[in-house]
Amino acid sequence: MKKLTAILLLTVFLFSTTELHQLLKLPMVFEHFAEHRKENKSISFLQFLDMHYMHGSPRDKDYSEDMKLPFKTADNCMAAISPVVVPQVLPALTFPVIYSAETKLEPLNSGFNYSVYLSGIWQPPKFC
Repeated sequence: MKKLTAILLLTVFLFSTTELHQLLKLPMVFEHFAEHRKENKSISFLQFLDMHYMHGSPRDKDYSEDMKLPFKTADNCMAAISPVVVPQVLPALTFPVIYSAETKLEPLNSGFNYSVYLSGIWQPPKFC
């Protein structure tokens, strides 16, 4: 019973989220082939498939019937699963204010040339 349930759920999932449901249109292929066979007795099934699937979708007199064949149109089916995470309410965190002694920063030495040292970054390492 578990196996049957698993197969059933997998089938429902695949038919609803992939283009597998196009296989349900398979009888239309044989009906449409029979119509072509009435018009042209010498057409084979492979020629029929070649005509309808290998050369795009030309606008001919039975274009609307051609579009009813499987895998001729995309139904844009999609399954989107997005987990929803409800955040827990956290108590408000309070941090004590820390007072520090005022420090005086030294001004930058305007005579210092940084570009001399930056050019050394791109040099290969030197071994003593």
